[in-house]
Amino acid sequence: MIQASNVTLRLGKRALFEDVNIKFTEGNCYGLIGANGAGKSTFLKILNGQIEPSKGEIIITPGQRLSFLQQDHFKYDAYDVLETVIMGNKRLYDIMKEKEVIYAKEDFTEEDGLRASELEGEFAAMDGWEAESNAASLLNGLGIETDLHYKKMAELTGSQKVKVLLAQALFGNPDILLLDEPTNHLDLEAIRWLEEFLINFENTVIVVSHDRYFLNKVCTHIADIDYAKIQLYSGNYDFWYESSQLMVKQMKEANKKKEEKIKELQEFIQRFSANASKSKQATSRKKALEKIELDDIRPSSRKYPYIDFRPSREIGNEVLTVENLTKTIDGVKVLDGISFIVGREDKIAFVGPNTMATTVLFKILSGEMEPDSGSYKWGITTNVSYFPKDNTQLFAGEETIVDFLMPFSPEKDVTYVRGFMGRMLFAGEEGSKKVNVLSGGERVRVMLSKMMIMGANVLIMDEPTNHLDMESITALNNGMIKFPGVALFTSPDHQFIQTTANRIMEIVNGHLIDKISTYDEYLDSDEMARKRQVYEVDTTEDEVSEDEE
Repeated sequence: MIQASNVTLRLGKRALFEDVNIKFTEGNCYGLIGANGAGKSTFLKILNGQIEPSKGEIIITPGQRLSFLQQDHFKYDAYDVLETVIMGNKRLYDIMKEKEVIYAKEDFTEEDGLRASELEGEFAAMDGWEAESNAASLLNGLGIETDLHYKKMAELTGSQKVKVLLAQALFGNPDILLLDEPTNHLDLEAIRWLEEFLINFENTVIVVSHDRYFLNKVCTHIADIDYAKIQLYSGNYDFWYESSQLMVKQMKEANKKKEEKIKELQEFIQRFSANASKSKQATSRKKALEKIELDDIRPSSRKYPYIDFRPSREIGNEVLTVENLTKTIDGVKVLDGISFIVGREDKIAFVGPNTMATTVLFKILSGEMEPDSGSYKWGITTNVSYFPKDNTQLFAGEETIVDFLMPFSPEKDVTYVRGFMGRMLFAGEEGSKKVNVLSGGERVRVMLSKMMIMGANVLIMDEPTNHLDMESITALNNGMIKFPGVALFTSPDHQFIQTTANRIMEIVNGHLIDKISTYDEYLDSDEMARKRQVYEVDTTEDEVSEDEE
């Protein structure tokens, strides 16, 4: 059990948390949600002791071990991957290192023998002999292959490091597990593995995530941060949303009835307060009026952007034809004779662990990269807008947001452009911000403003949900569902794919799996598993085309 008792945190004059009292108990998974800036990550840091509250205390059941997901991806660069995972259980790791030092001594004394015996007993009690195999099992589950387990962390890619640090947090069955955005930079298969792990985890979990499907899948409770308080709800994210909306609705209805009663009493008092025969009744109603209190309904601090992609022209029947596209990057053939035709009603989600292949394909289709061989052809009615995964270079300049967006606008009018910025929550002077100082989330919102302004009928979007808060993801999701054009996109957000895509593509060892279905149907299909097995043994192109037919 971990509990916050009267916790207050002040940042200058602002109270981020005010007298928070909440208890997290064993066997439950708590989703910690709130608007950007509400203090979700900060509250986790208070719970794990990284930040001291201004007032109050954190109480943890004596003897329980707390583990949290490290955010510094370079902290363990000097260590082996497997060792980094085992370091998640500090006591066990310390025992292992002390044993190594003792057994390495040339003049092994009787005292050393007694100490070694003590350590061995504690080591066995902590299941130390299974430590390496347990760590390896976690790594394999998250997609870190065995040949990487004894490499240095510095040799891994950024996304691989994230998986190792997640394995470190999960290692050794901690009593209390704190996870801040654990699905960030994970591929969809790793997210599915993590979901199952947490569903079967028997201790306490507190998780911050913007992935609605993930929260629905793993959470037994939702802890909602709003106006410096934390309100606890039983159930998953969808249940919280319905419950919170219902609560506000009921409070409004109750206030309406109270207002009607207040009006009725006031009218009676005005009519009969001067009437001697009715004075007692008027006095009684005055007392009743004084007792009526309206509920204080504060609007949520959450702000939802408005995303509406409206094509400037209708798309024709001929959209995109791709024939035998091949591309090799750093000696690896990431695209191997890819062919497909896109229809005018297609919304295609590219899924699977090989996100590099999708990024390369999107760069080729947007004209940013040339294929080694093969061709693609856009229809004459198409107008394509591209959202790249890495937008760093786009925002390296000194121009303001308004100046950045103006070249993409059909109307060279500042007011017109500011209207699109307002939809994405850039109000007033925020439009004068220079683009090179924007946060990751702000950059994404600028990119989405650009795409709305352009009025394209084809959207290519490489992980657009990254860096967005829950409200912005929901708005983008709704905008994509309503979009009447063609979309080619990828995202780690399960619900975003499930509710938007009507066609699924996956690139495995350079070859294409193409299925007209929802994402859930695709994941459950025997055909997907069979095709993967075929492609993983390096199928010939003839077999691929025959299978797709």
